[in-house]
Amino acid sequence: MERVNHLANYEPAQERRPQFWRLAMRCAQIAGTVDVIFFFLFHALGSPILAWVNVVSVAMYAGAYYALKYQRNKIAVVLIWAEVLGHAGLGIVLIGWESGFHYYLLMFIPAICVSASRRWAVYALLALWGYYIALDVLMWYVEPLQPIPQTALHIVHLFNLSVVFAMFSYLASYYLRMVVTAQRKLREMATTDSLTGLFNRRHMTYLAEKEVARFRRSGHPVGFLLLDVDHFKSINDAYGHEAGDRVLGFVADVIREELRAQDLIGRWGGEEFLVILPDTDSINARASAERIRNAFLAKDWSAITGGDADVTISVGVSELRSGEDLSAAVSRADEALYRGKTAGRNRVELETI
Repeated sequence: MERVNHLANYEPAQERRPQFWRLAMRCAQIAGTVDVIFFFLFHALGSPILAWVNVVSVAMYAGAYYALKYQRNKIAVVLIWAEVLGHAGLGIVLIGWESGFHYYLLMFIPAICVSASRRWAVYALLALWGYYIALDVLMWYVEPLQPIPQTALHIVHLFNLSVVFAMFSYLASYYLRMVVTAQRKLREMATTDSLTGLFNRRHMTYLAEKEVARFRRSGHPVGFLLLDVDHFKSINDAYGHEAGDRVLGFVADVIREELRAQDLIGRWGGEEFLVILPDTDSINARASAERIRNAFLAKDWSAITGGDADVTISVGVSELRSGEDLSAAVSRADEALYRGKTAGRNRVELETI
């Protein structure tokens, strides 16, 4: 159990890193653009040293961008850290803490938490905190080396605050999208059969119970189809399990193509599939089953199996009855399916009344 928890803590960081590096590339582009603006701003405000520092910064961000582009991520990290730490420190020492250059250091916090393992994140955050505090304490005792007029200092402060505000907003929206995407993927993994793309048995049971509850409220008919691929073991034995998996995938496609958008389809187990037909009585459910069976006969399976095998299905049909639960309706469809199998397969059998 401890091993499982350990993996849960550390593996997601690995999964997130490709997305993180793409985000880092965008941030390098944005930061380079900001430094170009800084170049002209500091020239206008009479601080030529900081103006030309931004030329170096643009070059470092360009290097980081191309390092990320060619997956030289460690080089990119060194360049970005060196630029931000150096640029922020130099800006504070030259024109003062009130310039707001220290805000840029705070942007490392979410990046560190998302990209690094827990141990390295702690080390990096402690180092960043120490650097931040050191700069603050230093400016208690040291006057700015190249002070600028108070109005100009206010302009720089507001500009830095606005840039950091915009960047934090961008990062927050990105992390939110990442969380939503991860939740969607987890939901799909929890509800979908990976081989066929259909609902898995657990989620199909949940959806079926909802249909049963709706039937009890409204009395609208609900039809059930239980489908089984005939002689599937022989296909696996003759053509291999990869061919068998391909067949199951195409079986799911054929069933989907012959049904309505509101019909529910799931892989019930192995080569067996369950279909729930809302607002459909047993007669219409049987017609749907025959349509699916005929679609199997019309399909050329040789390209899928790599041989001359024909893939057929047998289908058991039932309709939900008043006062019964899901298992009873599925059980009657299963009994009808069994009769179809014993009667020669490639058949649709309706439940017995």
